[in-house]
Amino acid sequence: MTRLTTGLARTARPRPSLTYPEVGATRAPESLPEGYHHLRHSAVVGHGRTAFEAAGAAVTTWRTHRASGATVRSEAVRAEPGIHLEVSVGVGPVRIGAPCAVVWTAYEEHRVGFAYGTLTGHPERGEESFVVTLEPDGSVRFTVTAFSRPAVWYTRLAGPLIPPLQRAYARRLGRTLRRLVRT
Repeated sequence: MTRLTTGLARTARPRPSLTYPEVGATRAPESLPEGYHHLRHSAVVGHGRTAFEAAGAAVTTWRTHRASGATVRSEAVRAEPGIHLEVSVGVGPVRIGAPCAVVWTAYEEHRVGFAYGTLTGHPERGEESFVVTLEPDGSVRFTVTAFSRPAVWYTRLAGPLIPPLQRAYARRLGRTLRRLVRT
């Protein structure tokens, strides 16, 4: 009886919840919610349908994040709404884990990507999207859009350092995706 109860308690444990009310707001990047730092970064990563498909697959299977140096632990191999994952950066004991949940996806003819939102335990509150588009001229564009604000003491303390670090990471993702598309 004890084993059964213990097993039930494990499966009944609540999953972490999203930590912000504006879920899905990165779908409309032109009107991000107020009260957050906003990030918009876009880069051309290739040209043509083949490059678009390669870029979309790399983004939605976490390959771009991993190839950029992040560790990604996910319950799925591909982004789908409701999937929980943890993205972490750093080395050894100086590794910061960021639990997230995929809040929306786009698997369209000219647009592929997803957004994840912060879960309880994430050092920030907000949402970030990673979208690849095939432009009318054949250019393949990768866009990172985010809104966030500190959620824990060390991100509040780091204050003005966080936005430049986020921009640098978005640029790194773009460079990495460009490299992945070429190979």
